[in-house]
Amino acid sequence: MRKLPPLASLRAFEAVARTGSVTRAAEELARTHGAISRHLKLLADDVGAELFERDGTGLRMTPAAADFYAVTRSVFDQLERAYDNLGSRAAGPGVHVACSATFAMRWLVPQLAVFYRKHPDIRIRLSMTSAREIRNEGADVLVAWDMSSYSDADQRRALPLAPVNFAAVCVPACARLAAAKRTRIAHGYTSSAWDQWEAKTGKSVARGDVLEFPHTHLCIEAALSGLGVALVETRLIARELAEGTLVAPFGTVQFDGGLRALPAAGRRMNAQAQAFVAWLRDALTV
Repeated sequence: MRKLPPLASLRAFEAVARTGSVTRAAEELARTHGAISRHLKLLADDVGAELFERDGTGLRMTPAAADFYAVTRSVFDQLERAYDNLGSRAAGPGVHVACSATFAMRWLVPQLAVFYRKHPDIRIRLSMTSAREIRNEGADVLVAWDMSSYSDADQRRALPLAPVNFAAVCVPACARLAAAKRTRIAHGYTSSAWDQWEAKTGKSVARGDVLEFPHTHLCIEAALSGLGVALVETRLIARELAEGTLVAPFGTVQFDGGLRALPAAGRRMNAQAQAFVAWLRDALTV
């Protein structure tokens, strides 16, 4: 018979250890402050040792609790991935793909009909998140170009798909303004894009005010509205460039890294996911 603490107490401990706050843990778990405190006391009484110490207005784990938390976090991560995978398998054959909302809406979804004609037995399930929030939790494959926040191990596992080419774009009237009068439209979570642009081109094409948005499609809409110059991967604005509603008078620049596919950690990529990645690589290079 296994000697394990109650799951509710483990969840409370993990949430407090991760957030450093009983209040934040209670909000996350939809429990009262008192209920979380009772779970912590239950664990402490059971093991005969304190788990947390006061640290200003927050809590700090004791060394023993920190060791236990490292194991608990790993087990919870594995359990979460396995449970999601169980649900995915129960839902039927398919590939769970995580990517940015803009990439999904402006490139991937319009291309899915081509994929389904080649692979009629595979269905794609999408998770669309912002660049900051995009994580490889449960998804079979994550697609992203900016992986600077990922671990070295994840970056080594990532599979190259295609180069990414960024253009500084605006409406034609904005292109005629002096650089000092042009507003820079920035993505709130991939701010390194403008740094890369200026480092590679040696040009600052928008030196006026800065407008920041949390999603690429909002940056595109802002540029279309004449608010300033946005830095966007050219695949995402192919229609606007072809129609002339947006122009790229400053050229394009190939960014480091390129678009990459990150397989889920801890399990081999199945044949369906491999087929999707192979198709994606071919489709992106057309």
